[in-house]
Amino acid sequence: MFEALEYEVKGEVGVLTLNRPNIVNAINKEMLTELNRFWEERQRDFKTKVIIIRGAGEKGFCSGLDLKAATTEFLSPQKVSGDSVFNTQRDFSRVIRLMRSCPQPIVAAIHGPAMGAGLSLAIASCLRLASEDAFFCAQYINIGTGGADMGSSFFLPRIVGWGMASWLCLTGERIDAHEAHRIGLVNRVVPREELSTCAMEVALNLCLKNSFALRLTKDALNAALNGSSLDDANRMEDRNQALIITSNLLKGIKES
Repeated sequence: MFEALEYEVKGEVGVLTLNRPNIVNAINKEMLTELNRFWEERQRDFKTKVIIIRGAGEKGFCSGLDLKAATTEFLSPQKVSGDSVFNTQRDFSRVIRLMRSCPQPIVAAIHGPAMGAGLSLAIASCLRLASEDAFFCAQYINIGTGGADMGSSFFLPRIVGWGMASWLCLTGERIDAHEAHRIGLVNRVVPREELSTCAMEVALNLCLKNSFALRLTKDALNAALNGSSLDDANRMEDRNQALIITSNLLKGIKES
């Protein structure tokens, strides 16, 4: 059971909802702990083929760190130390690594703000759908911290190119959904009322694919994202294709 999250399984699709709608689903310590636990549980969840991540309420996907909670839960002057700050930072970044290592493709359905940590959750997802009212911001630098956090210096240059990633991270400028689509940050922009339906349609389309193939394809994309050479990418692709084809043939033999 979760308090700051909601999770529902619809057939082979899992729907994760960030559930602090009154403050635009900002991340406090409770949500951070639950996000780590949720993505840990998905690592061995082979029944669920696709995960949709979305924000509860009408205000938005995720506005980032809950700054009010941070002063008492993360950065209390009475408790703060180098170790405590570093360990908290590691808890945030671990969520991103768990998202990339889980076997399920992740579809982000984004409305309203995806700022700071919310942007990081979006760019760590495999596919991004945005409603027309969505906007994106590498908010970290605007709140007095480094301009790159939670994987943004890794993902953004690979998604939108080094120059645009530099602009976003250094200026903290907001961009709307259509600009995000133009630069390749999101895959598709849809009307707000169609966002949930569109995300489910994409997820169900993925569910038509072989689950083993989905997992190995995500693995291959992760390897390429990590900077593998063409030879490395070919080797992984050749291995994956051989494994999938062999698995399908063996399955056919068993069913015949």
